Amino acid sequence: MGLALYGGQRTRASMPRWYMEEKGIAYDWRMLDMQAGEHKQEPFLSINPFGKLPALVHEDPALPSGRLQMFESGAILLYLAELSGECGSSAERSLAAQWVLFANATLATALFVPTNREKEFPRLMGVLNRLLDGGKPLMGGSWGVADCAVNAYLAYLPMFFPDLDLSPYPAVQATIAATQARPAYRKVMGLA
Repeated sequence: MGLALYGGQRTRASMPRWYMEEKGIAYDWRMLDMQAGEHKQEPFLSINPFGKLPALVHEDPALPSGRLQMFESGAILLYLAELSGECGSSAERSLAAQWVLFANATLATALFVPTNREKEFPRLMGVLNRLLDGGKPLMGGSWGVADCAVNAYLAYLPMFFPDLDLSPYPAVQATIAATQARPAYRKVMGLA
């Protein structure tokens, strides 16, 4: 199974890369020079015609045409969860999709769209604080794709918003600290 993950500085490529490191999925990391515009020219545009990162290429004779090309971090995460065997049932796949879509659409919008941050951020953090209390994984037994998607955004908070007061959300703070301490996360984020 040949997986190649394409990414660049400050892109969502860190999420699927973190997932692959955590799950021990072998992959080839292909860092594109975004300042030079490598993501906006061939050969990358043949992988993702939108010129956005991340993108994943999976070479495997068992695949139709022997190759799968994907873009969008959430879709890549869900595909990797399938490959790792994490989501064996339709219920597990649906729950994983729920959390990945929540992270990439609802949570990301509440964090990074200033007009939404004021209203949505406190509401979402309150709910997440309750759900994360006790440090249990979002989908049960062990750390997985839901945790990767949600916790990656939470761990962005101190990086992008260092003055944001998270003291009303101690479980969110504990989740951020636990995420930042994970060896695979530290490796992917260049902290190890």
